[in-house]
Amino acid sequence: MSDDLLALENQVCFGLAVAARSVIALYRPVLEPLSLTHPQYLVMLALWEREPRSVKDLSDTLALEPATLSPLLKRLEATGYVERRRSAADERALEVRLTEAGRALRAEAEKIPSRIVERLGLPVSELENLRESLQTIIGAAVRTA
Repeated sequence: MSDDLLALENQVCFGLAVAARSVIALYRPVLEPLSLTHPQYLVMLALWEREPRSVKDLSDTLALEPATLSPLLKRLEATGYVERRRSAADERALEVRLTEAGRALRAEAEKIPSRIVERLGLPVSELENLRESLQTIIGAAVRTA
């Protein structure tokens, strides 16, 4: 690293941006046979953890604006993986549920993490440490926002 505070190589934001794009690119060929984009995969992960979920809950969980999430949900619905409907408990809330096809997709998706680890060629312990560091950074950024 150089002493220049404005050198691109010294910027955390640059490293995070390039790393994010590079890792997401590794997911593309793995997700393509499942008819999923990376953002859609994140939605599916959240729904495999728990369903039904309100759009607001998904938005909060994924740190996505509802306006960004809505088109993702529409495409997942068109693919046949999710369905959206008004909550019986609160007509104002829109719930998202997995369809049978969406639930069945989980079995195929369980192979994805090991394939990504293999493609990265890094020890799992290093990736776990990185995930923890990223969670710390996210927490710090959210607190100061």
